[in-house]
Amino acid sequence: MSGRVYPSQPVVGVGVVIIRDGRILLVKRRNEPGRGKWAIPGGVVRVGESLESAAIREIEEETHLKVTLGDVAGVFDYIERDGRGGIRFHYIIIDFFANSVEGAPQPSSDVEDVIWVDLKEVYNYELTASTKKLIQKILSLGLKIK
Repeated sequence: MSGRVYPSQPVVGVGVVIIRDGRILLVKRRNEPGRGKWAIPGGVVRVGESLESAAIREIEEETHLKVTLGDVAGVFDYIERDGRGGIRFHYIIIDFFANSVEGAPQPSSDVEDVIWVDLKEVYNYELTASTKKLIQKILSLGLKIK
């Protein structure tokens, strides 16, 4: 994870939004930032990897699901400062909708748990800041979700 804490430049991350029957797939984060909070599955883009390839790899690594990607669901930045004002984390996050999904979600070593949460109840969970922003955007647009 070298370079993610107190980075010299922003780190590019990707996420995958899977919504089925009014429920969104969330993972409980095992690592910082957001350890112990719920988020959409995702991770960091590797050097030489496209955004789409990174998103497909990360969702499979975290949940054992295979997906094809749809449109961009949102683009967000996440900046966390320490008590002295230093930049502890700085991510640029590009989230994609999943068009199709194969498999049953199972947590990997990167996450503590994987659950389906009703969108009407999602705010009862302790969500990461970027996941809250994303869900607010999705709900405010009134998107037709499968």
